[in-house]
Amino acid sequence: MYFRSQKKSSSDVSLSEYIETGKDGGALSLMDVVCTEEDLFEDISNRQLHDQLRDLMRRCLTEREEQILRLRYGIDLPHPLPQREVAKQCGISRSYVSRIEKKALEKLQTELNRGL
Repeated sequence: MYFRSQKKSSSDVSLSEYIETGKDGGALSLMDVVCTEEDLFEDISNRQLHDQLRDLMRRCLTEREEQILRLRYGIDLPHPLPQREVAKQCGISRSYVSRIEKKALEKLQTELNRGL
């Protein structure tokens, strides 16, 4: 909306220009809203690593192992779940979740070491 209201000077934008007042009463500039190059690079790098991890999981883990790791570590989920919740969702005991998780992580580690 800010850019629409500034049609005359839409090609002249300063990152330090104040666009509104923040909730705390302080002035909010474009610099505060826009991420830095380092943030962007880190986001891209993280996405690539997550894609590689998902691919590796699909290739070397069973469906159940993959499901348990996704739930335990919050892969493609808002947050990781404790063993108790994973056990409840999968209909198995917490100790069995722990054993499957350990075995799956060992498989992933072996595959990663092969790739190095």
